[in-house]
Amino acid sequence: MLNSSNIRSDFIKKAEAIILENIQDEQFGVSELAEAMNMSRSNLLRKIKKDTQLSASQFIRQVRLKKSMELLKQNTLTVSEVSYQVGFGNTSYFIKCFREHYGTSPGEAGKGTLNDENAAVPVTFLKRYRWYTLTGVALLVLLGSVLLFNKKRPVSAENKIEKSIAVLPFKNESSDTLNLYFVNGLMESTLNNLQKIGDLRVISRTSVEQYRNTNKAIPEIAEELNVNYLVEGSGQRVGDKVLLNIQLIEASGDRPVWGEQYSREVGDVFALQNEVARKIADAIEAIVTPDEIKQIEKIPTESLEAYDYYLQALDPFYSRSREDLERAIHLFEKAIENDGQFALAYANIAMSYFFLDMYQKQKHYTEQINNFADKALLYDSRSAESLIAKALYYLQIEEYQLALPHLEKALEYNPNSAAVVQMLADIYARVIPNTEKYLEYALKGIQLDVATNDSVTQSYNYLHLSNALIQTGFVDEAAYYINKSLDYNSENYYAPFLKAFILYAKDGNTEKMKNRLIKEWKKDTTRLDILQEVAKVWYFQEDYDSAYYYYEKFVRAREINGLDIYPHEDVKIALVYKKKGFEEQATNFFNAYAEFCEKDQSIYKSASIAVKFAYKGKNEEAIEQLKIFATQDNYQYWILLFMELDPLMKPLKSHPEFDGIIRKIKERFWKKQYNLKNMLENKGLI
Repeated sequence: MLNSSNIRSDFIKKAEAIILENIQDEQFGVSELAEAMNMSRSNLLRKIKKDTQLSASQFIRQVRLKKSMELLKQNTLTVSEVSYQVGFGNTSYFIKCFREHYGTSPGEAGKGTLNDENAAVPVTFLKRYRWYTLTGVALLVLLGSVLLFNKKRPVSAENKIEKSIAVLPFKNESSDTLNLYFVNGLMESTLNNLQKIGDLRVISRTSVEQYRNTNKAIPEIAEELNVNYLVEGSGQRVGDKVLLNIQLIEASGDRPVWGEQYSREVGDVFALQNEVARKIADAIEAIVTPDEIKQIEKIPTESLEAYDYYLQALDPFYSRSREDLERAIHLFEKAIENDGQFALAYANIAMSYFFLDMYQKQKHYTEQINNFADKALLYDSRSAESLIAKALYYLQIEEYQLALPHLEKALEYNPNSAAVVQMLADIYARVIPNTEKYLEYALKGIQLDVATNDSVTQSYNYLHLSNALIQTGFVDEAAYYINKSLDYNSENYYAPFLKAFILYAKDGNTEKMKNRLIKEWKKDTTRLDILQEVAKVWYFQEDYDSAYYYYEKFVRAREINGLDIYPHEDVKIALVYKKKGFEEQATNFFNAYAEFCEKDQSIYKSASIAVKFAYKGKNEEAIEQLKIFATQDNYQYWILLFMELDPLMKPLKSHPEFDGIIRKIKERFWKKQYNLKNMLENKGLI
C-alpha cells in the first residue's frame, strides 16, 4: 500500500487497523496512534519511517486516502461525505491531498477514470521513488541525521554525544510521603552538580520529570532523551540518617557502570552529594576542571534547618502556579531566617517574584526582584542562580544589554542550564538580533531540553530551531525542523507561516509564497503578522493596487488597536500610498519611518537609512549607507533573499557601485555562515 513492496510488517498492519478503527476521528493523529499501540511517540516515528519511508503523519494521511479511494469507487457517497468519513474536516483540503497523492481529483476517481494500476502506486510515491534512486547514499545519511552541514560527515543536533547523561527522578522508599521533598532534593543536587561539568551534556530537569512514574525500559528512555548514560536513585530519610541507593547505567546495553549504597548522617548530606557527582564523573571519565570542582564542593548553607526549608520550597517553586510560588517564597524566607547568608534561597525568591510578575502588564515586584538578587550576589557572586536572578531583574526593566553578561557568566558556572540557554536564544532572536548566537543557543537548547510530555512544547522548540537555521542560511535543515515541528503539532500557530518563507528560500517562487501566506491568513484574518507579509509580497511584485488592499487593512487594524508594531515597514506602506495618490498619508508614514531610523540601534540601521534615502531619490547617500551595512555581521538570510526585490532599490541598481556592494553583502554572509558551521561543530552542537 505505502511502498513498492507488497510485503507489510505485522507492525504496519496493526497500525493501519487502528487508524481505520478511528478513521472518522479528525483529531486522531500521531500521539493518539502511539498511545493506542502502547509505545512512545519517538519509537512510533522511527518504526514507521523505517518500514514505510514516511513520517507518521504522512502514513496516517495515506491510510485515510486509501480508504477514501475505496469509498469513492462504491459511488454511494459524495466527495464531501467521503472526506468526513475518512477524517478530513475540510473538504477542500481533502481534495488537495487526494490530488497530490493520486494525481487526479476525487470526483474523477469516483467516476472510475483512475485505473487500478495508478491507484495502487500513488503519484507521491512515484516522485519519491525517483528521488530516492537518484540520491542513494545521501538518503541514508539524511534519515540517519538531522543536520547535514558537512557533506563528508553527517552531523546532528540530535546525535548522541559520548558523555551525555540524564538524572531520572529518585524514588521515595520511605512510607512517609512527607519525606518525598527530601528525596527530590537529593536528585536535584545530583543533577545540579553534574550540570556544572562542561565536559558533560546533562539533560534538563523538565525533560526527565515525565519519567517520574514511568514503566519504560532504560534503553527506551535513553533513546527518547538521546543520552548514553542514565542515573537512577532511591532514598529515604530516617531520623538523622540519609539512606541512598544510586547507580549509573550505560544505556545501550542497560548495564550498570557504577553503583553505591550510602548510609550517612543528615549532617553529611552535602559531602554525600559531592561524592556522588565525583564518582559519576569518574565512571564516565569526564574531565572536571579545578574551577568546576570548587563549584561542586561549595556548601550552600551551614544550617540544616535552612536547607530543609529550601528543599521543601523546590516543588512549589517548579510548579510555577501563583499559589505555589507564594508558598515557595514563604518557605525560602524561612530558610533565610535560619541562615541570613543563604544565597540560593535569596536567588530563588527573586526568581519567584519574577514569575509572579511575568504575565502582568503592570509589574508589582520589580523592587523585590532587585533586592533579593543583589543579596544573592552579595553572598555568592559565583553562583549561576545568583546571576540568573539579577539577569531576570534586568529583563523585568527591559535593560536587555545588562542582562546578557549575567546570563553568559551564569552559563560559565552551569554550562548545562537549559533555562539560561533558552533566555539567551530568546534575547538574540527578538531583542538584540544576532543570528549566530541565536542559532548557537537554539541548538544547545534542543540538546538540553530534549523531551517533554507536551507535544505542543516540542513543536515550538523545533519551530524556534527552524527559525534560527533559516536566518543563518541553512535552508534544508530549517525545512527539516519545520516539518518536525508540524509533525508534533499540526495546529502550531506559527509553523505554516515560517514554512512559507522556508519554501520560498528553496524554490524562489514568489507567487507560491504569496498564495501560501494568503491561505494561512484566511484561516485567521486577525493575524496582522501574516497580513503585512501578504501586502509586502504584492509590493515586491509592484502590484500596488493589491498591496494597498492588504496594507490598508493592516494600517486600520494597527490604528484601531493602538499597536506600535512593524515600524520598519512604514516606508513600504508610504510608497504604496504614494503610488495610489494618497500623498499626505504617504508623507506621514515616511516621517514615522524616518523617526524609526533615528531610534534604531540594531545592525540594520544603515540598511534602513539607505532605504530612507532611496525613497527620497538621494541615491548617492543611499549607496554610502549600503556600504556601511556591507561591513556588518550576523544579519538575517532574508536580507539576501528580499533586498533586491524591493522596488525602492530599483533606482540604485543602475549605480556603478551597487552590484559590488550587493556581492560583498552576500560573500560576507556566506563566509560568516561557513565559520559559524565550524564553530558549532567545534562546540559539539552539530
